Amino acid sequence: MSIFKAYDVRGIYPTEINEEWAYKIGRAFAIFLQDEIKRDDLSIVLAQDNRVSSDSLCKEVERGLLDQGVNVIKIELATTPMLYFGAANYGYDGGISVTASHNSKEYNGFKFVRSGAIPVGEDSGLREIEKIAEGEMPAMAKSRGETKLKYILDDYVEKNRLGDTYNYRVFIDTANGVAGLPASKILNQENFISIFPDLDGNFPNHDPDPLKKGSLDSLSSRVSSLGDLGISFDGDGDRVFFVDEKGKMIPSDLILALCAEHLLKKNKFSKILYDVRCSNIVKEVIEKNDGFGVISRVGHAFIKKEMRNQDILFGGEYSGHFYSKESSYAENPFLVVSIVLSEMKSQGKPVSEIIAQYKKYFHSGEINLKIDDKIGTINKIREKYSTGKISTLDGIRIDFDNWWLSLRASNTEPVIRLIVEAATEELLQQMIQEITNIIME
Repeated sequence: MSIFKAYDVRGIYPTEINEEWAYKIGRAFAIFLQDEIKRDDLSIVLAQDNRVSSDSLCKEVERGLLDQGVNVIKIELATTPMLYFGAANYGYDGGISVTASHNSKEYNGFKFVRSGAIPVGEDSGLREIEKIAEGEMPAMAKSRGETKLKYILDDYVEKNRLGDTYNYRVFIDTANGVAGLPASKILNQENFISIFPDLDGNFPNHDPDPLKKGSLDSLSSRVSSLGDLGISFDGDGDRVFFVDEKGKMIPSDLILALCAEHLLKKNKFSKILYDVRCSNIVKEVIEKNDGFGVISRVGHAFIKKEMRNQDILFGGEYSGHFYSKESSYAENPFLVVSIVLSEMKSQGKPVSEIIAQYKKYFHSGEINLKIDDKIGTINKIREKYSTGKISTLDGIRIDFDNWWLSLRASNTEPVIRLIVEAATEELLQQMIQEITNIIME
């Protein structure tokens, strides 16, 4: 299976991704951008997370970029949103981060952006980079590029500083990942307590994926015993999740509904984006607050393109990614943290009570089912429920008056992802059972 995925390059180190690949990918990205921009003297931001293999891979990416004649703006340890900020805020020609995002410690990889933090995905250049990296490289540039170190953390912190002080006991879990760098400076108020803040690329306390079973156990335990709110970041800091004062994780689509209501108070008639997995409450809240809801397929590259094309103020995914126009349409987890804290303070209620108003429906969460014939299965479900309102924006989503389903095929494994939402718990369980029986028969 190729290490070139839909949105990035990712694989196990060193069997799938290694220093030889890192060098080739550095050169290939430079060649791709030089050909696209029609200029050789580019400046490319280079960042890395704190995985054990990231140092050596980053050095080889840097060598590949320099050999191709581009200048490297090295920001060293940084979250993925910091890479986006670095590429967009200072007007550079593009950027690469050495990171495997939320994957476990044996993985590593690369994320790419153009100028303005515009992502490079499979439909916007990643396949071309793959062809260049796998082919015969042209001769190295006559003039080698130069590396400049740039410290951007202070600028990023200043841009994302909380606008108020909060008298809450908040626990913050950065999972020994690179998100600990900005979080320690932005979320440094009295009674804000970091757990697992030390950077350790072996992730000794838990996996850097907050959605993986057990990852939120320590955070939930602390918050339910002593706190008002828990905040969890993934390995590269581009996703954020919240735990209420009872120790329960808050679904990200309900956080999106809260953010939409907050933002639309001052931005009437703005557009808010949500993906096909999100609860119907998101659209209802947007429309109730004089906004316009835009439904999108899953994936940051598609969402950022849609947000640019439609001038969308804010967007979110069920998976915990949140995007804002003011952040060059890139992920901005600290804006979301600020909104949640602001609403807790202005409403004077525990976060569980604030979120309770959005719990109108019963949502299954994402159910992964192992299936070889993914397309055939999706077509079978489409035919079975053909009387509903069918959307093929991303897999299929079929809406009825009191329930809906979403069925999407994985890009990388023989799995389909099912979501069901219903007006009652009884109907939810009934439809999950009925649909899974059809799928697995």
